Amino acid sequence: QVQLVESGGGLVQPGGSLRLSCAASGSILSINVMGWYRQAPGKRRELVARIGSSGNTNYGDSVKGRHTISRDNAKNTVYLQMNNLKPEDTAVYYCNAILRPGGMSYENMYWGQGTQVTVSS
Repeated sequence: QVQLVESGGGLVQPGGSLRLSCAASGSILSINVMGWYRQAPGKRRELVARIGSSGNTNYGDSVKGRHTISRDNAKNTVYLQMNNLKPEDTAVYYCNAILRPGGMSYENMYWGQGTQVTVSS
């Protein structure tokens, strides 16, 4: 059973920083893409950032230049360093991975349970 476990959310003041982590565990043959999405109340889930197995990255327009995604392939872990946080960054952040589970010949998409990030003074 593959699981994605997030950590690092919380309350931060505007202009502050947070670092989110997400570790994939279970029987995993390979991980293609890992990423972060977020969903604010009343809004659709949107891409924050994603990173491929070779390190190529994509960012949502609203976070470009402020957030940085990285991954440790040896640990099956993805990180999101969030800087200069704004109140509009407040949302539940979900980890996402496209990976090949053990014993399977195809990739599946998995989601974490979500972690709350609140930016408020």
